[in-house]
Amino acid sequence: MKITPNDLTFDLTFDVAVDGPADGEPVLLLHGFPHNKESWTETAPLLHAAGLRTIAPDQRGYSDGARPTDVDAYRLEHLAADALGILDALGVADAHVVGHDWGAAVAWYLAARRPDRVRTLTALAIPHLDAYQHAYRVDEEQQHSSQYVEFLVSAGAADHFLADDAVELHGWFNQVGEGVLTDAQIARYVTTHTAPGVLDAALNWYRANNLLGEDLAFGPVTVPTTFVYSRTDTAVSELAVEKTAEHVTGPYRLVTLEKTSHWQPQQDPDTVAAEIIRRVRTVPQATPTEN
Repeated sequence: MKITPNDLTFDLTFDVAVDGPADGEPVLLLHGFPHNKESWTETAPLLHAAGLRTIAPDQRGYSDGARPTDVDAYRLEHLAADALGILDALGVADAHVVGHDWGAAVAWYLAARRPDRVRTLTALAIPHLDAYQHAYRVDEEQQHSSQYVEFLVSAGAADHFLADDAVELHGWFNQVGEGVLTDAQIARYVTTHTAPGVLDAALNWYRANNLLGEDLAFGPVTVPTTFVYSRTDTAVSELAVEKTAEHVTGPYRLVTLEKTSHWQPQQDPDTVAAEIIRRVRTVPQATPTEN
């Protein structure tokens, strides 16, 4: 469906998949880079079978009606406002929030800054960004692991990925987790990012939010939280993972996947869904607020 939230700084319309039982607890699914709402294709049906209602938007830059050209339009406060605006448009007062990769960054931000709208948090792959930035400042492993960010904010990144029929974009998925995605899975994301303007807009998430310098200072997370970390994920150091617990004051669970790559929702949807369901069931069921 198309959703145009009210009270956003920009006039935007988002493509949003809303599925599952109409009376189910609402679960907001936030995708990462370089993905789209189809990140949840393998996971969402398992949540529906457990009685949950899923809300999965193509986020800012990924929806055709929500692609501003100004880099500052992609700052985290705007990305978080998009998520809340979508919930508002659906009549959802609060939701269980799940995010992968950049979607996890938005989810951490929401949980820290707007706990009144977040019943629980399940963050996939990316730790609390205060922990990540601390690790980057002091830890050689994280500094090495973050080198890809320096490339993604460079002027030629989009052209690099899209040259020669997007051969490097195809390769990105194997670079992060070789052989773990099917050709069909990769094709759905490459198709999205080779459409005019999409990849450049997606890279604006990196350009607008300085992961390697600016102190984002999310603050503590008080809501019940699960962080799902993949030990083979080359983007995140052990220190960043360990430090995340210091930034969660509510109930906290760390799940470490030994063999799953960065692409957790696609590679291991059973575990991802099970952890979301487990986290959702740690709080009393609320009367559904979705219209």
